Amino acid sequence: MDTQAAPQFRTMNRAYNSVFQPNRLSVGLVVPIEEYSKSAVPTLERHLERVQLAEDLGFAAVWLRDVPFNVPSFGDAGQLHDPFVYLGFLAGKTDRIALGVASIILPLRHPAHVAKAAASADQLSGGRLILGVASGDRPDEYPALKVPFSDRGERFRQSFEYIQATAQKNPRFENDHGKLDGQLDLLPKPVSGNLPMLITGSSQQSTEWLAENEDGWMIYPQGVAAQQRVIATWRDRILDAGLRNKPVLQPLYIDVTDDPDSEPEPIHLGLRLGVNRLVSHLKSLEAAGVNHVALNLRFNQSKTEATLERLAIEVLPSFTE
Repeated sequence: MDTQAAPQFRTMNRAYNSVFQPNRLSVGLVVPIEEYSKSAVPTLERHLERVQLAEDLGFAAVWLRDVPFNVPSFGDAGQLHDPFVYLGFLAGKTDRIALGVASIILPLRHPAHVAKAAASADQLSGGRLILGVASGDRPDEYPALKVPFSDRGERFRQSFEYIQATAQKNPRFENDHGKLDGQLDLLPKPVSGNLPMLITGSSQQSTEWLAENEDGWMIYPQGVAAQQRVIATWRDRILDAGLRNKPVLQPLYIDVTDDPDSEPEPIHLGLRLGVNRLVSHLKSLEAAGVNHVALNLRFNQSKTEATLERLAIEVLPSFTE
């Protein structure tokens, strides 16, 4: 597929419309915005000030994660705070930056609670929520909540469909999570009528179901050529089904070196490199069809505020109109 001819994305809420544009890449950050390479648990020092700085500097979005338990084998406790509580906090402390979650583990939560919390965050932020969802990849968490790991794909799909149903007024819907008989209504409703829901990986679903239901795709980093092949195949499948074009998001761990021309060296799910090489790499991802990259500074060895300011001056201008 010729990515240069990609049609427009669906119009959704304020965050989705600003972060995702065809044939363009925007840049966000994963929270907590700090280096904590030697521990699974971040300090959360200046966590709010750094999100506000990211907004002031022009980053498109910040991304939270759903990490119910600190699982030793996973090795990352995320931002510690519950994502929906933290979304509400950030909604009241920021004005423009998109607030994303990558991703809520649907099989571990009742979909009515997810729908209400997500719509509340969307309303409180003025339409700045992007809801990433996933089936989960940490088996240790499931016994703690007495939820089977083996059927997480089915539970994910039914949760997703339940959440979609609650966006309608007085919905009539029934599955294993409950029955809505047309008399009840879940409030508030999302700002744009529907929550932008991006799915991580396959989440145990068929490619046909994903193409039809997701509002965008969250994928893990890999080589640019491989990423381009995967994205092109996915978008061809979407268009062959007569559906609208949809955006692609990926994370990227970075360690920015002092030398702007330092060649890329691999680190966990990312690269150690100079800012000029980072711009080149992001441009390659843009050409491959990626619409947003969420940078993670967990392994970044330079001071956080200085790195943010450097990225804003030397990287962001290449990806803004």
